[in-house]
Amino acid sequence: MNTSDILKKVRKIEIKTRRLSDQIFSGEYHSHFKGQGMTFSEVRQYQYGDDIRNIDWNVTARYNEPFVKIFEEERELTLMLIVDVSASELFGTQKQSKKEIQTEIAATLAFSAIQNNDKVGLILFSDEIELFIPPKKGKSHVLRIIRELIEFQPKNLKTDIKKAIEYLSSVMKKKAIVFFISDFMDTGYEQALKIAGKKHDFTGIRIYDEREKEIPNLGFIPVFDAETGKTKWVLTGSRKIRNQYKAQFLKNTDYMKQVFTKSGSGMIDMHTQEDYVKKLMLYFKRR
Repeated sequence: MNTSDILKKVRKIEIKTRRLSDQIFSGEYHSHFKGQGMTFSEVRQYQYGDDIRNIDWNVTARYNEPFVKIFEEERELTLMLIVDVSASELFGTQKQSKKEIQTEIAATLAFSAIQNNDKVGLILFSDEIELFIPPKKGKSHVLRIIRELIEFQPKNLKTDIKKAIEYLSSVMKKKAIVFFISDFMDTGYEQALKIAGKKHDFTGIRIYDEREKEIPNLGFIPVFDAETGKTKWVLTGSRKIRNQYKAQFLKNTDYMKQVFTKSGSGMIDMHTQEDYVKKLMLYFKRR
């Protein structure tokens, strides 16, 4: 893809996702994510009902009457997008691949954040950390993030969710809003998520293709594993094989749901044919 094609694609995604962000998500984002804490604003005379823990003893002593510190909520937030760029994300049997939907969701969330004057950062991962863009503000920064989501070519093919979560914990010392976008075809990340979930407002967004859940009876067909680069022939006419295929998907689903529930993190589960706008709106309303 040449530079001109990339810029056209960035512009197309910007137009679509910016509209969604402006019309739908900016208000939801603003109202559902709180500030990181309280910052000092001013002092005033004590009034009945004020918390005595907020008394400013220095000012009180100076004026010989009680004064309290007034605090305001810090509204500036940091949004971190962690996006899976392993080979399995290129899969898609419908109009869009998992990667294309991931890019649109990430762009929509990023534009919602800058509407709220918040910082946005990006981590791209496979079984290694492929790219880290530190959080910054501004439209040009978000457009850079979208461009990376479109054109970035990972060095590795496999997936290591644990490593990505641990990396987040190492680079983000302050609380952040985290959206972790992947097909979650991995296990072994329970402890890492437990630690990250205590510190950050963490949400996992799983995107999968319906053909990853169930395989139809197509006879004897070649199946290519993008993460290993190997092809094997599968007899899809066998009910046993089709049931095993589905059971593996459901096992992976159950693991993800249990891990996210135990860590106190949020989770959105959708397939490539679903309307991600409705899914995100429903998630915000349930928070």
